[in-house]
Amino acid sequence: MPSERVLRARPIDAPFALILRQSNTDRIYCLNAQAEKMGLHRGMGFSDARAYCRDLQSSPADLQADQRFLHTLARWSKRYCPWVGLEGSNGLVLNIAGSAHLFGGETAMVDDMRHSLARAGITANLGLADTRGAAWALAHFSNGPVKAGTPQTQILSLPIDALRLTNKSSIALQRAGVRSIADLIALPRATVTRRFGREVLLRLDQALGSQPEEISPLSDAPHYGVRITLPEPIGLSADVMAGAERLLQQLCAKLKTHEMGARILQLTLRRVDQANQQVELRLARPLRDVGRILPLFQRGVDQVDAGYGIDQLRLEATQVEPLPATQISHSTPSRHKGLDDLITRIGNRIGLENVQRFLPADSHIPERSFIIAPAAYSEPSGAWSTLRPRPLRLFTPEAIAGSGPQPPARFRWRRMSLSVGRATGPERIAPEWWLPDDNWRSGLRDYWRVETKQGWRLWLFYTPQNPGWFVQGEFA
Repeated sequence: MPSERVLRARPIDAPFALILRQSNTDRIYCLNAQAEKMGLHRGMGFSDARAYCRDLQSSPADLQADQRFLHTLARWSKRYCPWVGLEGSNGLVLNIAGSAHLFGGETAMVDDMRHSLARAGITANLGLADTRGAAWALAHFSNGPVKAGTPQTQILSLPIDALRLTNKSSIALQRAGVRSIADLIALPRATVTRRFGREVLLRLDQALGSQPEEISPLSDAPHYGVRITLPEPIGLSADVMAGAERLLQQLCAKLKTHEMGARILQLTLRRVDQANQQVELRLARPLRDVGRILPLFQRGVDQVDAGYGIDQLRLEATQVEPLPATQISHSTPSRHKGLDDLITRIGNRIGLENVQRFLPADSHIPERSFIIAPAAYSEPSGAWSTLRPRPLRLFTPEAIAGSGPQPPARFRWRRMSLSVGRATGPERIAPEWWLPDDNWRSGLRDYWRVETKQGWRLWLFYTPQNPGWFVQGEFA
């Protein structure tokens, strides 16, 4: 499954493997059918695999992405039955009792599963049986047609590993001459328990149906939505805000229970004529504080057309983010809550993406020493880490008259005649050859901090390879 997940997004007609670093060694974590035909297998060292197959294509494994993909398949499987659980790291288990007839029977349901997964580029081994253990055994060790029946007739000829035993128990049984499940059933139960432990008979009874084995279905994601139906219609803004406050208290309590914070809230107001009015609130930070969220709804509620009255209010957090509880102490840095609320207010008018901030970037080139990011989706960073001070304002280099490597004593800039009072420098900055930048094609630059007698504090640079002087920045 992990390799097919990657190949669905980037198909490769060649041997392919996912590599995972284990015990300071790169090993094959998962591989496709072409790689298996070349003699490669899981757990094999990556260097050995490249020696066997020089055309091997590889990619690093992403265990978290594999789990997300498996959970996605589990949600898709709920179209067949509501009881879907995980089976290991790459399997699903479904309890289709009571739902097979909706697809024309068990065989037709299994065929539909196989065809749907094949169209999606996923290879699946399916097992259908009356017990969970027998279905697992058929999916992993049987290549015959899938059909329902009594577990005894289905799994007797399968190897002993089909009982989901540990490696220790499986090896001990095989050394004693127990190769198949039929061989194990023929042994006295008391002898098996005394020699190999209780696990062997427990797995056997689960496969045969003597011991029940339930499916733990995946729990649905929490739904962060509350509503209130009013006995009498309301129309005043104050009444709507009072109802929204009651809903916020319930919603924030649920968010606090799951340690989540709301990023997008939607307040739906149903009028008596069955028309809906919606107020959407996008927050700059995940919140679950009623006192901070409620005033942010005021502007949207004031613009609502109540018509003949509102008889139902519904509040839903359509986007949430983790917001774990934090220890509050005198050493904990306090957030600027007022700034976050201001960004929220402005962002709901012009868009949160349009409220931006400057962040430091790892580059010594002045134009590349910062990035611009939305303030709502980024955290303020520390100061710029530079050995020399940088001007507060940067602009496109503006040419001035001058000759020689020393700053000119007098120069004209922006229709002003300026005299140099003090100059500090030079600071040589070389271009980053690995990044294409037309502005730095000229090569080196020698930067100077110049204080003029007229009060201007400018940032000038000189280009030795193509003599010329330019002004690029202004200090505060």
